[in-house]
Amino acid sequence: MADTKNLFVTPLYRAALSDFGEGIDADELEASCYSIAEDDEAGQDWCEENGYPGYTSYASLTDLPWRFPIFADLVKSLDKHVAAFVEDLEFDLGGKKLKLDSLWINILPPGGTHSSHIHPHSVISGTTYVAMPGGASAIKYEDPRSARMMATPPRLKTARRENQPFIYEAPKIGDVLLWESWLRHEVPLNMAEEDRISVSFNYSWGKP
Repeated sequence: MADTKNLFVTPLYRAALSDFGEGIDADELEASCYSIAEDDEAGQDWCEENGYPGYTSYASLTDLPWRFPIFADLVKSLDKHVAAFVEDLEFDLGGKKLKLDSLWINILPPGGTHSSHIHPHSVISGTTYVAMPGGASAIKYEDPRSARMMATPPRLKTARRENQPFIYEAPKIGDVLLWESWLRHEVPLNMAEEDRISVSFNYSWGKP
C-alpha cells in the first residue's frame, strides 16, 4: 500500500487574546487607534506619499505601549501567545528570547488593500483584530513553495486545505494570528462599508 506523508508544515497560530489574561476592551482599543491616527501627522504624510490606503503607524510611531496603557496591556498578552507558539514550533533559542521589536496600527478603509509582503529581520509576525465589519477582508497566505512550482498544474477547487496555493483566514474581533515572518501574506480588497482595523507586530530573536 502506498503511503503519502506531509514532510513539512507551515504553522499558523490562532487564538483569542483573552486566552491569556482578561482580554482587551475592543471598543477602547478601537478608540485609541482612531485617536492616534488623528494626531499622527507624520504617519498621515507617509501614507499619502506612499499611496497607502487609510492609515498605518508603521513608519511613524515606535512607542505605542508608552503612549496608551491599553497597548502595554496588549503587549503583555501577546508575549504569552508568542511564547506558546514558540513552544509548539520547538525552536532552540539558545537561552535567548523572542522580543517584540515593532507594533503598529492598520486602518484599512472600504476599497483598501495591502499587497503581498513578508516581514524581514523578524522571527514571528502577527496581527490582532480590532474592528472586522461584515465584508471585511480575510487575510490571505501564500504557499511558500510557490516560486519553486515551475510546471506544477493547478490544484482542484476541491483540494484539501493544506494543498491549496492560497489560504484565507477570516479572523474575528479579539483574535490573534501568529506566523513565521517569512510567510508571504496580503489583505485583499476590503469589501466592507466600514474600516477594517488591526494591530500588527513583529518579534525578533533578542538577547538573553
